[in-house]
Amino acid sequence: MRASTLTDVGEITVEDRDRPDPADDEVLVQVGACSVCMTDYHMYHGTFAAETPLVLGHEGAGTVAEVGADVDRFAVGDRVAINPTVPCNACSYCKKGETHLCENNTSIGGAGDTILDGAFAEYVRVPAINVEDIGEMSFERAALAEPLACCVHGVEQADIKPGDSVGIIGAGPIGLLLLQAFRNAGAAPIVVSELDDERRELAADLGADAVIDPNEEDPEEAIPAAAGGPVNVGAEAIGLVPTIKQANAVTAPGGSTLIFGVPDQEATMEVSPFDVFFDEVDYRGSFSLTTEDFERAITLLRHERIDAETLITERIGLDDLPAAFERMGNAEGLKKVVVPGDSE
Repeated sequence: MRASTLTDVGEITVEDRDRPDPADDEVLVQVGACSVCMTDYHMYHGTFAAETPLVLGHEGAGTVAEVGADVDRFAVGDRVAINPTVPCNACSYCKKGETHLCENNTSIGGAGDTILDGAFAEYVRVPAINVEDIGEMSFERAALAEPLACCVHGVEQADIKPGDSVGIIGAGPIGLLLLQAFRNAGAAPIVVSELDDERRELAADLGADAVIDPNEEDPEEAIPAAAGGPVNVGAEAIGLVPTIKQANAVTAPGGSTLIFGVPDQEATMEVSPFDVFFDEVDYRGSFSLTTEDFERAITLLRHERIDAETLITERIGLDDLPAAFERMGNAEGLKKVVVPGDSE
């Protein structure tokens, strides 16, 4: 089989590998599509550590090509999406359903303490408990289940109620999915701040009640003005300290500031303990997804509660990843999806 392999920082080689054999509790998936994530970008550039050689790609979907001896839930030919977070099901976090915080953090093609080869390849081995049936949904649509599940988890972390107001800083692919997840949970109004004209327009098309151009208006003033006051949830979907501060500045007393974008591991910021005490504002992190989040994301996609196709702006082959990472660094386009071969 062909696979795009990270061989060193900034180096990807498309190579021929032996097709893997599934273990007794695994399935072998012929990859139909795998979308590209900023986590892949960071691992490519070395800002997320990863031992090489390694096949990246953790947002995949495809067809079951082979099943292990102990697998009875799936059969050859089933169409599935891949949940890349592999729980140990033995630690206290897994037992509580917090599989994303598993003490034995293992990921298929994504960031983790242990990283297994991912889905930027023609085939990938996956534990049977980590795949979900997608029916006739397209592989490209199903490939967005993982990032959507992260957004479902973020909305859960924010603990919103129908009618709660939300301000979102950043309307990249993940910010636009987060916008739709908040809408599905009943948030209103939702105000989005975004520098790029096209992304800002798309945010409005996808249901933002108001959009802000931070080049023209100060988001710390414009978001509360558009929302009728400070928001119940200020969500940051970029990963920068200045924009995290913006999200916190627009959060109402008693509300939550959601740190959803991935900050630099060395980043720090000052927090006023008195403001946290007096205003009762929570800082909420949102890391990865749980098994339940993934199942919910599949349900939302199957019932067309999410516009996924609009976010897919490029379809690329296994050879095109380095150029795609360069375009991602320049914020060109939205979701890029790797299609390894003719598996539809």
